[in-house]
Amino acid sequence: MAKAFFRLQKFLRRTQFLLFFLTAAYLMAGSLLLLQRTRLVIQQGSHGTSSNQALTVPDETPGVGMAEPRALQNPRPAPRLLVGMDALQEPALDQQHSPRWLVSRNSELRQLRRRWFHRFISNQEPMETAGFKVIKHTAEHKGTYIGCFTDDSRERTLKGAVFYDLRKMTVAHCQEACAERAYTYAGLVYGAECYCGNTLPATASRPEECNSECKGEKGSVCGGVNRLSVYRVEELRAGARRRRNVIYRGCFRAPENLTDTFPASLIQPNLTVEMCSEFCSKKEFPLAVIQGQECYCGYPTGRFSLREGADGLRCRGTRNTSSAAQGKYCLVYQTPVQDTRCTDRKFLTTKSKVFVALSSFPGAGNTWARHLIEHATGYYTGSYYFDGALYNKGFKGEKDHWRSRRTICVKTHESGKTEIEMFDSAILLIRNPYKSLMAEFNRKYAGHLGYATDRNWKSKEWPDFVNSYASWWASHVLDWLKYGKRLLIVHYEDLKQSLIPKLREMVEFLNVTVTEDRLLCVENNRDGNFKRSGAKQKDFEPFTQEMKDLINRYILTVDEALRGRNFTGLPREYVPR
Repeated sequence: MAKAFFRLQKFLRRTQFLLFFLTAAYLMAGSLLLLQRTRLVIQQGSHGTSSNQALTVPDETPGVGMAEPRALQNPRPAPRLLVGMDALQEPALDQQHSPRWLVSRNSELRQLRRRWFHRFISNQEPMETAGFKVIKHTAEHKGTYIGCFTDDSRERTLKGAVFYDLRKMTVAHCQEACAERAYTYAGLVYGAECYCGNTLPATASRPEECNSECKGEKGSVCGGVNRLSVYRVEELRAGARRRRNVIYRGCFRAPENLTDTFPASLIQPNLTVEMCSEFCSKKEFPLAVIQGQECYCGYPTGRFSLREGADGLRCRGTRNTSSAAQGKYCLVYQTPVQDTRCTDRKFLTTKSKVFVALSSFPGAGNTWARHLIEHATGYYTGSYYFDGALYNKGFKGEKDHWRSRRTICVKTHESGKTEIEMFDSAILLIRNPYKSLMAEFNRKYAGHLGYATDRNWKSKEWPDFVNSYASWWASHVLDWLKYGKRLLIVHYEDLKQSLIPKLREMVEFLNVTVTEDRLLCVENNRDGNFKRSGAKQKDFEPFTQEMKDLINRYILTVDEALRGRNFTGLPREYVPR
């Protein structure tokens, strides 16, 4: 017995020494790594990067919309090309603004820009959620509590407007959002998710099963696991909003058979826009169509696509049954209700075999493109970063690891050989640098939906921002052209102008088949939740002549590179202004 005890004591002493040694080695290795990183940062700040990292312009490659990797291996200097405007003369690109200087300078600033960009991301969430306290205190009602109901994610009854907030969700906030969209009921689940609708769920649950506390309001119940806390939305202040949220879509030629085209209808003497819109909203249809005393509700379809409007004069008599047009035209209004035919989204059931990037420069419309892709395909998009404000607006892929391959594509603003070659293919979204720079500057100082103040624009931050980010705009495209394995080039302006054809092209690139009605639904919900309201006009020109000269050279350089690879050049509106 004594011998066995001695062996055990000896083993424990050896184990204790081994653990002490491993701990000391771990701490020493961590210290050395920290010192090495610190030295590298100091060296980069004082010496920059070597010129042998400069990017050269590859040979032309066949194909119009895609580039294969083998075609980008043999670089050569590309001829200087025009952007395609007769008014422009051949650009005199000196050595200072050549692609070689551009990428060398960009490499030196890349670390600074990335730290700056990630700081924008981390600072943004408080901006987006700052309004919740206002809603909480200004909301004078909490509506009428209906009860606890079963929530079936596959057949959800409250499937109108949907949004999430993992930090600030309250009952009042959910009800306010549903009231603005003219819904009757607001339902909360998991303490952080809000759903709106006009029909109560079919299956009631026991009250104690709704036991999740609201993330932003202690003591309040916001549903539970697969359980909805349902409230009837009060009409207080909502009635005024309903009329404001009804949007006139225009005058259109009526389909041959209105009753077959539209699933709901109403005949009402002295029919008004408000009557028809309210009727269709209660039926949860996004379109209200008026012809004389008849009101029809429905969706945009192949038979009634809303793509070709008619002269508004033809609809002057549509409120009168004795119209000279004799029922050939109708007035169309957008109700506050969301078109829900394309709002169902999910993660891929099996891991994607092709790892696809949705790459763009910041401010180029990446979030908008994600909104379009998710609603068109029915699958979530991922992100190289995490943005809580985006997650709260329904981009659930934000929390999924970007390399999980459970999303249809992954948002990234990164450039550089290592980051690009991780992806098998990419949709490269390009936007006018003037617009991109202003959009990203607005986001930096006012979040996704706000505008920077005049004081921000006139501060020294703006020139520094342009000087750094303008080169990033150009090098981002050049890097993806050089290292991208398979590319689809999409210009933001073309997507905005011809949404369905361009979106169909993007969906086909992602190897997904969608119906025409789903694409029409996306077009009906085209703006999403991150469109700035209107264009805030400034009474001064934010770009100095020096800034314009710099940006214009980058525009010509990128256009030159795109045409050199047989891609379509930059749109005409990119032309130096």
